[in-house]
Amino acid sequence: MYVLDIDTVKEQLTMSMAINAIEALLKVQSDHPKWVKTPERLVIPTFEESNNHANGSHLSMPSVVFDGENEYTVVKLVSICPDNPKRGKPTTMATITVSDNATGEILAFLDGIYITQVRTAALSGIATKYLAKQDSRVMAVVGTGGMAYEQLNAILTVRPNIKQVNIWNRTLQVAHKFENKFRQEYPQWQVDFKVYENIADAIKDADIINLATRAKTGLFEASQIKPNTHINAVGAYQATMKEVSNSVIEASASVIIDDVKGGLHEAGDLIQAHNDMNCSWTWEQLTGTLSDLVTEKVRIDTNENKGITLFKSVGAASFDAAVALKIAQKAKEEGLGQLVKL
Repeated sequence: MYVLDIDTVKEQLTMSMAINAIEALLKVQSDHPKWVKTPERLVIPTFEESNNHANGSHLSMPSVVFDGENEYTVVKLVSICPDNPKRGKPTTMATITVSDNATGEILAFLDGIYITQVRTAALSGIATKYLAKQDSRVMAVVGTGGMAYEQLNAILTVRPNIKQVNIWNRTLQVAHKFENKFRQEYPQWQVDFKVYENIADAIKDADIINLATRAKTGLFEASQIKPNTHINAVGAYQATMKEVSNSVIEASASVIIDDVKGGLHEAGDLIQAHNDMNCSWTWEQLTGTLSDLVTEKVRIDTNENKGITLFKSVGAASFDAAVALKIAQKAKEEGLGQLVKL
């Protein structure tokens, strides 16, 4: 078994690798549905909301993947700890195991924090690739927690012509910290940053908006954004959370989700819109899935008149599996990490 810590994973995993791995997985799932088995994740709430703790959750996310020759089981164990930033730790803590189903042997044990960040961002990158205007120039980053760094990296990977990045966070100091850290750790992207105190100013000229928050109500209305904006919404991961307002959802010409089954329980934005009698949007109006975009079952013309497009991400174990399996196979081929015999 190869053990790979977060530093080793970071050295090996690139955003392009993750995007390609997930797109390949989505095509395999479409062509061979039985090759990828992903049961619904187990979610256990942790802590009651109090002055001492924010409520979090523990997730168990298994997936079985057959690549045409071999079959693997990939399991991610996740703890979401909203108080962690105060401790100098990521909100999402995770580990991943990759096993060979022929023998049951564990091939690799990987730190899952960075894989989770990159695969989540890769999903937004794929959605942006198929939904955002080709000539996008301005992006808004709303919410600057641990996930936001790779989210921005993913968007710039698929839309490298972006020149302006507007940043908004409830805490202005955290927004400035995000800017400084991104400049240092991602020097390949030469973009201009501007931090805004008012979210309306940050989003009004954006071609692409990335949301990654724990908001309980919609952060802005459709009237506040451009008519052809693309939105990636990766926060609001519980039914009680909401960062995309009903007016934005109703105004969206296309609404895409990565995992419908998971979304029915966890996509707070869409769940609340569907359940609101004063909102015209329902699940029946969902345009399609990320798989539909990649396999071209759904085609969106990314020209100037495409309308507002919304991508809602809840994640699925199969996406982690696609990325982790690439790293595990590379570790075996190249002897990466630490070899441990059990």
